[in-house]
Amino acid sequence: MCQNCPQPQGFLAELIDSGLLIDTGVDGLYGRSGLFEEVIARFDDLITRHGGQDGAEIVRFPPAMSRKHFEKSGYLKSFPQLAGTVHSFAGDERAHAQLLHNVADGVDWTDGQISTEVVLTPAACYPLYPVVAKRGPLKTEGALFDLQSYCFRHEPSKDPARMQLFRMREYVRFGTPEQVTEFRATWLERGQAMMASLGVPLNLDVANDPFFGRAGRMLANNQRDQRLKFELLIPIESEEKPTACLSFNYHQDHFGTTWGIQTAAGETAHTACVGFGMERVALALFKHHGYDVERWPASVRDVLWP
Repeated sequence: MCQNCPQPQGFLAELIDSGLLIDTGVDGLYGRSGLFEEVIARFDDLITRHGGQDGAEIVRFPPAMSRKHFEKSGYLKSFPQLAGTVHSFAGDERAHAQLLHNVADGVDWTDGQISTEVVLTPAACYPLYPVVAKRGPLKTEGALFDLQSYCFRHEPSKDPARMQLFRMREYVRFGTPEQVTEFRATWLERGQAMMASLGVPLNLDVANDPFFGRAGRMLANNQRDQRLKFELLIPIESEEKPTACLSFNYHQDHFGTTWGIQTAAGETAHTACVGFGMERVALALFKHHGYDVERWPASVRDVLWP
């Protein structure tokens, strides 16, 4: 651990002192204890109990995706500040010697790195769209997928609920506007009921993504005005600024147009998703029920450990 770096404070310090999170010396990058992982596993099972009957196709991608697909997705246009790319050494022996010299001197050694063919996954659904497009037109009933992945977003913070590497579970719906908006409406009700059963304070509110720059502010306003994104907020680090733990998103035809995904009728497909921040929900549970799960309310334990 860095001896001269500011030490964790508040809730983050308590999580580290209790052993639930393991400090790595990098803000937003933490190890997890067995108990922390157990709570995430129990919540993951709860999600499946609520959504598993819908018959989603289960797909699991690694926490990286094709750089070409990433570039085509438009993510860099909207969120360049959050992207994480993967680079690697590609020099000769002389360049290697210089790299080692720079490391020994404590100076920047990354100058000779070049981008690889993969980037870190920014959201669990991003690798899915080109896969669905490759399959051809959707069936009449559309399509539904169950995803989970570690995701990366470059926003280092001492807020434990704002990790740089975190897990996201998603259900993603493809189909007509009517099919996907019905899916989102169902999950707006289902998600609130599910989280209410965990005994945490929550509030549903219209939201927007953190679009970059001046043009991004216009996109954010449009997103809010059209009520395309809702978030289920739970106080974790702050009562004044509660944390989004679930999100309910209607993408309209954005990804259908980007990837050429068509409905059975030959029209551009619409998509929607519900996303679950796995670590954030675990943090909310520890925040509001304490660090000893044996002393959590019986009603909450009955939901998570049925």
